[in-house]
Amino acid sequence: MSEIDAKIDALVPEWMYLPDISEKWGVAITKIRDMVNDGTLPAVRRGENKILMVPAAFIAEDGPVKGVVGTLTVLKDCGFTKEESLEWLFTDDPSLPGTPIQALSENRGTEVKRRAQAMAL
Repeated sequence: MSEIDAKIDALVPEWMYLPDISEKWGVAITKIRDMVNDGTLPAVRRGENKILMVPAAFIAEDGPVKGVVGTLTVLKDCGFTKEESLEWLFTDDPSLPGTPIQALSENRGTEVKRRAQAMAL
C-alpha cells in the first residue's frame, strides 16, 4: 500500500460500494457506473482487488453531496490527483472549522471552493 493510500485509509472513515449506492438511490447500477465514468460521482479503486468505491461522506439521500463534484474539478484543475483531493477534503482545516467535506455537507460550499481556488494561485 502506498503512503497516500495509507493516509486516505486513515482519513476516510467509511466507503461505499457502487451497488450499495445504487440501492440507496433506487437507480440501476448502470446509472451509477455512468456517473463514475462521466465524473459526476467520484470513485477510486481501493483494496487488494482494486474495487471502485466512493467515500460515504460524498453520498446524500438522493445524489452526491452538493458541491463535491465542483470542488473536485477545482482541485483537479490545481493539479491534484484523486487521492490528493481526497486527502485535502478529509483533512481538518481550522479556518473552516472542520474538514472541507464536513463543510460541503453543511451547505458551506462557497467557503470550500474559495479555499480550493486559492491553492491554484
